[in-house]
Amino acid sequence: MPSGANQPSTAPVRMGRHDERLGVRVVRASAEEVVLTYDVDERHHQPYGIVHGGVHCAVTESACSIGASLSAQSRGQTGAVGLENHTSFLHAVRSGTVTVTATPLTRGRRSQLWEATSRTEDGRVVATGRVRLLCIDAETELAGERVERKR
Repeated sequence: MPSGANQPSTAPVRMGRHDERLGVRVVRASAEEVVLTYDVDERHHQPYGIVHGGVHCAVTESACSIGASLSAQSRGQTGAVGLENHTSFLHAVRSGTVTVTATPLTRGRRSQLWEATSRTEDGRVVATGRVRLLCIDAETELAGERVERKR
């Protein structure tokens, strides 16, 4: 593993607008573990009144992306973006707080694989997922624009 990959990030973690709209909060974040949380309400529900699977997918990807980006940044890269997201929904949730914990399974120079588990306050696992991410070098072109390191 590259030098510095085990070190917590000193940079503040910025959430995207999507995460902010979902009410996702960062509990802690490092290149070793990311913990996010959100309080379930009507904006998260599908028509049957349970959390929409897309919410589980989105928060899983956010947690894994934050961790992979912190790991990549510790090596001088800009960050990481998701390539695949495989999230399984195990138990329905209607209310309460969901906590998502993500940890790395493998971290290479070009790609990483992270795994996340979503739990209710009583510890019940409601979703699990794995996200494969591409590490982005500074000045790489992404969606037609050059990526620059954000400070």
